[in-house]
Amino acid sequence: MKRLASYIFKFIIPLAFGAGVMWYVYSKMDMNEIAKILQYDINYWWILLSALIGMLSHIVRAARWKIQLKALPANPSMKVLINAIFGTYAVNLIFPRMGEVWRCGYVAHQERQSFVKVVGSMLSERLTDTITVAIITITTFFLQIGVIKEFLIKYPILKESLTNMVTSPILYIFVIVALIFTIVLLKYKSNNSIIIKVKGFVKNLINGIKTIFQMKQNWLFLFYTIVMWGLYFLELYVCFFAFKQTESLGIVCAFTCFLLGSISMGLPVQGGVGPWHWVVIGILSLYGLEGNIAGTFALVAHGVQLVMTLLVGIYTFISISLDKRKDKI
Repeated sequence: MKRLASYIFKFIIPLAFGAGVMWYVYSKMDMNEIAKILQYDINYWWILLSALIGMLSHIVRAARWKIQLKALPANPSMKVLINAIFGTYAVNLIFPRMGEVWRCGYVAHQERQSFVKVVGSMLSERLTDTITVAIITITTFFLQIGVIKEFLIKYPILKESLTNMVTSPILYIFVIVALIFTIVLLKYKSNNSIIIKVKGFVKNLINGIKTIFQMKQNWLFLFYTIVMWGLYFLELYVCFFAFKQTESLGIVCAFTCFLLGSISMGLPVQGGVGPWHWVVIGILSLYGLEGNIAGTFALVAHGVQLVMTLLVGIYTFISISLDKRKDKI
C-alpha cells in the first residue's frame, strides 16, 4: 500500500498536473493551424542546433561536477559523469527530482564513495545554480520590469503565490529551526545508534557541501558555470530563429522566456511539461505574438529538449548495461 501511495505521489499526481495544464493551455488553440505551422513554417536546422547545444550543456555540467568530486576526494571518469548527468534528466522525465538521487547513487557506487557525501556535492552544485538563477532574475527584472509587471497582472494567481512564498514566515522559521537542530545534534553526545547514524549522515552531507569551498580549481568551476548557463540560454534562443514570427523579438524577450521558463522547470512535474509551456506562451503573448504561433513555439522548443533527453537517456542506460557486462567477463 505504501509503495502504491508513493508511486501515485511521485508519478501520477505530477503527470496529471502537467497534463491538466497542457490541456488548459492548448484547448483554446486551433490544432489544425498549429499542424500547418509545424509542417511549413519552421526551419528545423535551428531546432537541431538547439538539441546539440543542449547536449553540450550536459557535458559541461558533468565537467563542472568533476571538479567538486575531486575535493571528496573522488575522480570518476568523464564517461561515468556524462552517464550520470544524461541519466538524471531521463529519470526526471518519469519521476520528478528522483534523477538527482539516481545520479548520486550511480557515481557513489562506481567510485566506492559515501552516497551522502556525493549527495552533498550535488546539493552544493544545485546551490550554485540557485545563486545563478537569482542573479539572472535580478538582471532580467531590471531589463524587463514592464513586461514582468504585465505578466503578473495577467496571471494574478502567480503573483499572489510568489508574494505569499516570499513573505511567509513559515519558510524562514523552518530554515532557522533546521539550523538550530543541526547544530544541537552535532554537539549532542549519545551512544544511541539512531542518533549516531543521523549525526554521521549530517556530517557526510556537510562534508559534501563543503566541496564547493575546498575545490582547487575555483575559477574553472566558475568558468564552467558561466558556459553552462550560457548554453542553456542559447538552447532556447536559437529556437527563436526557427520561426519568422519570433526571430525579430530580440534577445531580451528570449532572456525573459528563459528565466521564467527555468523557474517553472523547478516545479515537480515531469520535464516541466505544462508549466513551462504556459509561462513561455504567456510571455510571448505579451510581446504581441498570436496564440497559435506562441503555442507552436513552446511545443517545438520544449519538444526538442524532450526528444534529446530521451535519446541521451537511451544511450546512457545502454552504456551502463554494456559496462556491467564487461565487469562480469
